[in-house]
Amino acid sequence: MRTVYTGCQVFKDGCLQYADISVQNGIVDAIGEVSVKKADTVVSLSGKYVFPGFADVHVHFREPGFSYKETIETGSKAAAAGGYTLVGTMPNLNPAPDTEENLQLQLDLIHKNAVIDVVPYGTISMERKGKILSDMEAIADKVIGFSDDGSGVDDEELIKRAMKTAKKLNKVIAAHSEVIELVRGGHAHDGEFAKNNGIAPISSDSEWKMVERDIAFIKEIGSKHHVCHISAKETVDLIREAKKAGADITCETGPHYLIMNDSMLKNEGRYKMNPPIRAEEDRQALVNGLLDGTIDMIATDHAPHAAHEKTGTFPESAMGVTGLECAFSMMYTHFVLKGILPLEKLIDLMAYAPRERFGFERNEIAVGKKADFTVFDPEIEWTVEGEKQISLGKYTPFEGWTAHGRIVRTVLGDKTVFEM
Repeated sequence: MRTVYTGCQVFKDGCLQYADISVQNGIVDAIGEVSVKKADTVVSLSGKYVFPGFADVHVHFREPGFSYKETIETGSKAAAAGGYTLVGTMPNLNPAPDTEENLQLQLDLIHKNAVIDVVPYGTISMERKGKILSDMEAIADKVIGFSDDGSGVDDEELIKRAMKTAKKLNKVIAAHSEVIELVRGGHAHDGEFAKNNGIAPISSDSEWKMVERDIAFIKEIGSKHHVCHISAKETVDLIREAKKAGADITCETGPHYLIMNDSMLKNEGRYKMNPPIRAEEDRQALVNGLLDGTIDMIATDHAPHAAHEKTGTFPESAMGVTGLECAFSMMYTHFVLKGILPLEKLIDLMAYAPRERFGFERNEIAVGKKADFTVFDPEIEWTVEGEKQISLGKYTPFEGWTAHGRIVRTVLGDKTVFEM
């Protein structure tokens, strides 16, 4: 089966270039001026951009255990609609993937129902309780890395043992950096929004103090460390200095932290996530960290919940919002079109850097490579509407926002995994 995509601009060698793309049996076999005479299918992509498929190393697909929130099928289809061809799924599941047996339940669902490449995390600790080390060695070759996401690991000896084991296995620890005793039951950033609405606050200390602790450990141990969903200016500073000192550390942040600050919030569940959206000075520090290379990649922390868990006020709602289906469009609108971030940098942050850090091959669009790309129409202007999302989780902080440009097709191997 040979499909020829014509008339597009292909992101190749760091820039957009006019070219056709020929894909035969899932492999790119020609780029440039391609004859359509021997094509089984011709797809016109006139006026559209073709990017390498994106990768998100921080999503929650909720299965097994919480399929009423999301499933492997709906989550992977939502990811494909956002241009993603690879995701790493977090382990706050039931059962948690802490042994071969428990992990296999998730792998079976992935094999059966995923439309893109889905690679799970294994837990750091048994049942994510932070007490006993998981069976890291037994599951290492089947996971993207190790995380107790949703919970910080307070036990210093346990996290050091995990780091040493991960180093031996050449795997990354992806840390949910949160000192629970400093959260103090809070729901929103310790700023004007929380104060004005009488909401219990969450200080930035709860994030950066654990990052500070872990940096000391990774300098000692030499393990690979990745800090999830950073949100605070102090965290940016700590990671910047750790990199200068030679620590093997990377980090991610999400579009909502880069685009929003807490003055934009309403006392509604669709704005509540952990860590919280913080003050403008934190947002600006994150932007600066993105531009100077301190922040290595963008991840959505796509965390769907059911309606009854997200339709209340901040204190009444669960933490977690969706983001896969609009992430690239929002970053393109608010960073690329405004001249803050070059397109090639955004592609690196959302496609190449996540893969490289977690040991996957860079998915360049090139002859001889597996077809792994997404098609973006820069002329479509659209409004983010949670109810129209493929994800079972309908609650996004970007509800009602206008985006310029939209993913219209995603191709992985010999399959079109999304078409608008």
